[in-house]
Amino acid sequence: MSNERQIQDEDLMDVAQDPEQAHRLRKALKVLADNPNVGGKLQEMAQEVLSGRIGMKDAIETPGYMDALGDRMNQIRSAAENQTMAEREESREKFAAWQKEQEAKEDEERAERDGPTGNIVSTPRRGGRGGGHRG
Repeated sequence: MSNERQIQDEDLMDVAQDPEQAHRLRKALKVLADNPNVGGKLQEMAQEVLSGRIGMKDAIETPGYMDALGDRMNQIRSAAENQTMAEREESREKFAAWQKEQEAKEDEERAERDGPTGNIVSTPRRGGRGGGHRG
């Protein structure tokens, strides 16, 4: 897949509400596409969208892809329902740590994408400081 063209965040603006959501959607698709544990139609859908062979809107309207997503959501729900209280608490703690890590990464990416580089050099104003020149 790395040899193929990859869509950019902007290519998802037909389904995203803002550039930040488009960025998160592309990242999520990348995780699905690259994770061998995903497999099947869900991974295929992510790879197709990321390569630009199918639009996200078309993928959403493709029954096979949405069935795969629904099946995966059911598996996740079932696994969550069968957890013990101790497993749930451990999962919550792991999720909180993961979420904090993801937020830090997103803040860093956002700063790199949107913000100044931090290497800004300002030059002194004409006349320097101190209220100007009288004479």
